[in-house]
Amino acid sequence: MDIYRRMEEELKLRGRSPKTIQCYTAALRRFGRHYGTLPDRLDTEDVRAYLLHLIEVEQISGSYCNQVSAALRFFYRTVLGRSAVMADLPYQRRKTKVPVVLGRGEVLRLLQATADLKHRALLMTLYAGGLRLGEVLRLWVEDIDSHLMRIRIREAKGGKDRYVMLSTTLLETLREYWRAFRPKGLLFPGRDGLRPLDARGVQRVFERARKKAGIQKPASPHTLRHSFATHLMEDGARLPYIQELLGHRSIKTTLRYTRTRKDEALSVRSPLDSLRST
Repeated sequence: MDIYRRMEEELKLRGRSPKTIQCYTAALRRFGRHYGTLPDRLDTEDVRAYLLHLIEVEQISGSYCNQVSAALRFFYRTVLGRSAVMADLPYQRRKTKVPVVLGRGEVLRLLQATADLKHRALLMTLYAGGLRLGEVLRLWVEDIDSHLMRIRIREAKGGKDRYVMLSTTLLETLREYWRAFRPKGLLFPGRDGLRPLDARGVQRVFERARKKAGIQKPASPHTLRHSFATHLMEDGARLPYIQELLGHRSIKTTLRYTRTRKDEALSVRSPLDSLRST
C-alpha cells in the first residue's frame, strides 16, 4: 500500500479532523520530497537534519515546526511502529504572544461599518459567542436555539460539541437576516446555497470593515474571539466558564486572556505624570 495513503487511513481510524489529516499528510509528503525518497526509508538523523533545515534555512515558526514534528511522530510511531526514530527529538518551545484584542467601541464600529446584512450577522455571531471562523461557517439554522437561548457548535476543535450563549441582540439580527435570505440548512451558505461561505472571502469582508471603521490594529476575524474572551473576563466571568465557552482543553490556554484585559494596575498613573518642572 502507498505509504501516504496508509498515513491518511491511520489518521482517519483515530478520528483526526480533516484539517489535521490534510496538514499531517502534506508535511509527510514535503519531508519525502526534501530527500527525494519515501519517508519510511529515512531515520532519526534524517528527521533531525530536516527539522534543523526548516528552522535555520526556511526559518519557519516554532508552531509550524511542532506541527511537522507531530506529523512525523505520528508516522513513525503509529504507522510504522518505529518509536525510537522520534524518541530524542524535542518539540520547539512555544512563544507566548498576547492576542490582539479590540475594544468594545472598536467592535461596535466594525459591525456598523459592515453594511451587508449577511456579513454583519456573521461577524456578530463570531463575537457574540466567541466562535472560530470555521465553526460559524459550519452552523446550521437549527443550531440556533431561541427557546433555550443557546447556539450549538457541532464537532468543534477536538471533535466535541459544545454550546454557547445566544445573545438577544444577535437573535434579533439573525431573525432579520433569516427574513431577508431564508437560509435552509447552513446558516451562512455560499452562493450555491449548499456549501459554506469561503473563509478567505469572510476575511476580505472583515478587512474592508476594519479599514472603514478606522481600526489600525492588525486584526482578523479570529480577533473577535479574543475580544469576546477578554470582555467576558473584564465583566467578571470566571475562567472555567470562559474555558468551557471557548472549548479550550486546558485552562492554560484560557489564562492568556488575563494578559489582555484592562487591569486595575494599568489604570494607576505613571509617576512621570506627577513630576513637576522645577
